[in-house]
Amino acid sequence: MEKVNISYIAGDKTGQISVDQLTELSFLAELVVPEKKKDYIAATVDGKLREMNFFLENSSEVEFIGIDSTIGFDIYKRGLTLLMMKAFDDVLQGRLDYNIDVMYSLGKGYFCRISDNIRLTDELINDVKNRMKELVEDDLPIDKRSFSSDEARAKFASMGLKDKVKLLDFRRVSRINLYNLAGYYDYFYGYMPSSTGYLKAFDIVRFDDGFVLAFPNRKDLDAPIVYEAPEKLHRVLRTSEDWGRMMEINCVGDINRVITESGINDLMLVQEALMEKEIADIAERIIEEDKRVILIAGPSSSGKTTFSHRLSIQLRAHGMHPHPIALDNFFKEREETPKDENGNYDFECLEAMDLKLFGDKISELLEGKEVDMPKFDFTVGKKVYGNMLKMNKGDVLVCEGIHALNPKMSEALPENEKFKIYISALNMLNVDEHNRIATTDGRLLRRIIRDARTRGNDARRTISMWPSVRRGEEKNIFPFQEEADIMFNSALIYELSAIKQYAEPLLFAVPRDCEEYLEANRLLKFLDYFLGFETTNVPQTSIIREFIGGGCFDI
Repeated sequence: MEKVNISYIAGDKTGQISVDQLTELSFLAELVVPEKKKDYIAATVDGKLREMNFFLENSSEVEFIGIDSTIGFDIYKRGLTLLMMKAFDDVLQGRLDYNIDVMYSLGKGYFCRISDNIRLTDELINDVKNRMKELVEDDLPIDKRSFSSDEARAKFASMGLKDKVKLLDFRRVSRINLYNLAGYYDYFYGYMPSSTGYLKAFDIVRFDDGFVLAFPNRKDLDAPIVYEAPEKLHRVLRTSEDWGRMMEINCVGDINRVITESGINDLMLVQEALMEKEIADIAERIIEEDKRVILIAGPSSSGKTTFSHRLSIQLRAHGMHPHPIALDNFFKEREETPKDENGNYDFECLEAMDLKLFGDKISELLEGKEVDMPKFDFTVGKKVYGNMLKMNKGDVLVCEGIHALNPKMSEALPENEKFKIYISALNMLNVDEHNRIATTDGRLLRRIIRDARTRGNDARRTISMWPSVRRGEEKNIFPFQEEADIMFNSALIYELSAIKQYAEPLLFAVPRDCEEYLEANRLLKFLDYFLGFETTNVPQTSIIREFIGGGCFDI
């Protein structure tokens, strides 16, 4: 057998090894990291992402991808979804009269719902979990098989998977790869584990009218899984789901159908009207509860700025006088700013904020005093003054910043004066029954477009910064989302079709030989599911205008 030379990276371990041609990646892992072979769920081979059942034909550079990485854990979660579907199929003995829909991410898991004709009981859940454990113990292969689009469409139609059939109606390819697990076939967007043996940690928890496929801590798969459902987040997601069902828009195939039938303008105007009504309702609640300090927080690219403008307009329409307060103006002086582990200034940590100054200034305003408000000059790293503000009857402060919902940020202020709003782009659309669209993908695409338009950053730079942004969100924003008095979903059901034409050229420009190419290529494949449309008729007040441009607000 001819030999090939492999240079490999597996975590901190690097080396070179000569192996037989057509050696499988999983066997290579067993050779170089035998004690951790199941910790690596995929690999890049000469820069291209591969599953662990890939055969090495030529001398290559291989970098193994751990389950504890972002890419690796996405593969792990996708594998768990397939594993769960197979287990349900086995427990229900191949019945074809039911569906399971993976609805949305809810905390550290996926909220799912099963057809009404199947009684969801603790016994059923336990049977499914036990079957999943058996499948993991058997370490069964998960392989890809190619079908013609017509064959795949017929297979999904026989299984009652209507959303998958709709998806294929708008695919240009003549063939499609389906994953096979012991005779159970399904289509998934993205890569898979090569066998069930990687998927050792999971749980299924009954919740509301469905159940949650709960995930482990990706950094410690052996840690007990204690699932806690974010109740407020679930309610806002459920509201968005109900609206999508009312409009008969549940999946990518549905939005593509609306575009082909020239109905996108009506759909767009209806959703924009609904969003405006929600903002008006929030303004009315603020007035009814006599709140004078509005605290707004949310992750990157949620549309916080446009939302704040639109909320201020609604408050003014009700006779109020809103004053925008940017929490960024309350940074500590540069020399007092903490540094991270790399010695860089950490502007995202709470300790970078002058909490006492914020509490003192806002308290003085609430007392009716005229206050000299700071404005932070980022060029010199200091606050400058000379901005006088005094609250009068009907005035309200609209405070926006990543720490706005952190109780420590506003602990000096009276609770009865505060109204907390969490905003995020919580995507309500899925690819099909079993493939959800990650909220983070929508926000990343928004940011890529905005950064290119307003900051001159190319997609490569934005993608490279995204993991750091996400770590900041996990630490400083998401832990406090349930503190909000109300959650606002800024995602638009039509937006991915709208931003497709703006994002694709930026993503195509990412060089193939850079680290960010994998993510750019993944996003391009994702956008290929969507039909695009001309955005001239997107209203100037739309949140999506904050990213694609052409809005009426000074942002």
